Amino acid sequence: MNSRGGNSHKANGKVHAMGLFGGKDWNIIAVIFERKDLYRVNGNRGKGSDAVKARDGAKNHPRTIFWAVFDQKRMFLEGEVGLGHNMVPESVVQKLRRELHTNPTVVQVLSVLEKGELPMIAKPLLWSGYPKSETPEE
Repeated sequence: MNSRGGNSHKANGKVHAMGLFGGKDWNIIAVIFERKDLYRVNGNRGKGSDAVKARDGAKNHPRTIFWAVFDQKRMFLEGEVGLGHNMVPESVVQKLRRELHTNPTVVQVLSVLEKGELPMIAKPLLWSGYPKSETPEE
């Protein structure tokens, strides 16, 4: 048992946490590359096998920079860089990883999902960590 009363285990270097009785009621977040100065936050709420499908969809999307799974109390359950992480500099990926749970767009998306207002939502990522432009503005 972990400190929050649920069970957890470690596999492949990632921590996976399970709620009581192993039930899944997850909020899945994927940060998707649109262009170098715009990423999109996709959020899905899923239960049971639908939650696993949503997580796997986020994991396997070719433009996912980072994905994460949260429970309904906003506890981080699992997450890692996605297949699209090579579309952005490594420093951007690391900054996004550190700031994901406090980013205002991600917090807003999670709030909508937690309240059950929508089963899925997408918003442009408002963030100061986008790579700087390589060409000077004229």
